[in-house]
Amino acid sequence: MYDVVVIGGGPSGATAADDLARSGKKVAMIDRDGRIKPCGGAIPPRAIEDFAIPEDQLVAKVNTARMISPTGRKVDIPIENGFVGMVDRKDFDPFLRARAKEAGAVCVTGTFLRIARDAGQTRVIYRSKETGEECSLATRLIIGADGARSKVAKAEIPGGDKIPYVIAYHEIIEAPALSADYDPLRCDVIYDGAISPDFYGWIFPHGKSASIGMGTGIDGVDLKKATADIRAAHGLTDCKTLRREGAPIPLHPMDKWDNGHDVIIAGDAAGVVAPSSGEGIYYAMLGGRVAATAASAYLSTGRVKDLQLARKLFMREHKSVFKVLGAMQNAYYRSDERRERFVSLCHDVDVQRLTFEAYMNKRLIKARPMAHLKIGLKNLAHLTRMVSETRV
Repeated sequence: MYDVVVIGGGPSGATAADDLARSGKKVAMIDRDGRIKPCGGAIPPRAIEDFAIPEDQLVAKVNTARMISPTGRKVDIPIENGFVGMVDRKDFDPFLRARAKEAGAVCVTGTFLRIARDAGQTRVIYRSKETGEECSLATRLIIGADGARSKVAKAEIPGGDKIPYVIAYHEIIEAPALSADYDPLRCDVIYDGAISPDFYGWIFPHGKSASIGMGTGIDGVDLKKATADIRAAHGLTDCKTLRREGAPIPLHPMDKWDNGHDVIIAGDAAGVVAPSSGEGIYYAMLGGRVAATAASAYLSTGRVKDLQLARKLFMREHKSVFKVLGAMQNAYYRSDERRERFVSLCHDVDVQRLTFEAYMNKRLIKARPMAHLKIGLKNLAHLTRMVSETRV
C-alpha cells in the first residue's frame, strides 16, 4: 500500500514524487519513459533556485530575447541582472526522475490504464513495459501528472475532457555558427500569422543544439511546413536534424484540480501553462510541489477538503499573472496587425524591464506604479491605433 501513486514522470510528476519521498511518504511514480516533450526549454532563475536545478543541467544561459514581427521588424530585449537558463528535456526529465528515485520514490516503467476501486481500496492499473502485463498499485491517493490530454483528468475531474490546447511541434537541430540570424545567447520569438495564426514560432539555443518550432490550436495548419519555413528564413535549413517532437500544450488552468476523494491533478494535466508565453516548466514543477503539499495535508488529516490546497496555493500566487498574460494573448494574437503593434510596444524600456522582472521572479511587480500606468496607456494607444506601428 502506497501513500501516493504519481502518474507521469515529467517535471510536475517527478517534483511531486521527490517532495513526497523526502517528507517520508511511501511513493510510487509510473512513467512511460523514452518520450520527450517538445519544449523550448526555458527556465527562469526562480525555478533554478526554488527547485535546486544544478548548473550541469543548463545547456545555455540566454541574455537576450528577440521579438520578430510579421514584417520582419526585430526588437532585442536585454535580460538585465540575470539570465534565462535553457534545458534539454531529453536530459532534464530523466534527471528529475532519477532525483526522485534517490529520494526514495519507487519508479515504475509502464503505461497508465485506469483507476480501480473495490472493497474500499483504490488501485492504479498500468501495463508494465518490462512484461507487457497488467499490474496494479494499491494507494491512498493519486496525483495525475500525465499531460495535457490527461487520462486521469478525463476520468476523474469535471471538465477534464474539454481543456483547450495548442499543438506544439519542434525540431532539434545541430546548432549553427554565430550569425546575424542565430545567436547562442539569444531566444528568438516569431510573431507571424504565416508561421502561426494564433500563437508563435521560436528559435531557442540549447548549447550544441537548438530548438526550432511553433504552436497552434487551429486545425489544418501544417506544423512541419511552418517549422521548415522558420528554418529557411533564418538560414537553418541545412543544419542536421537530430529529432522531431510534437505534443499538446494546455491553454487554461482547470477550474478544479481534485475529485474530492482520492485524486489530484498537476502540471499540464491541470492546465498550468502560461498564456501568451507558453512557458510551462516552472509552472509544472510548482504544480507538482503544491500537489505534494495538498497530498501531505490530506494524508495527515484525512480531510478531503485539504486536496483543494493544490489549486488554492498555486492561484494565490499566480492567478494575476495568468490573467494579465491571457488578456495579452487575446488582445494581440488575433491578427498580424495586432502582432505588429505588440512588437512595436516591446520597444518600450518600461515594458522590457517590467516584463522580465515579472518573468524572472514570477510575480507582477508593484514597486513602480507610474511605470505600470505608462504601460497601460501605451498598450491602449496601440490597440486603438492612436500611434503608428513604428512609434513607441
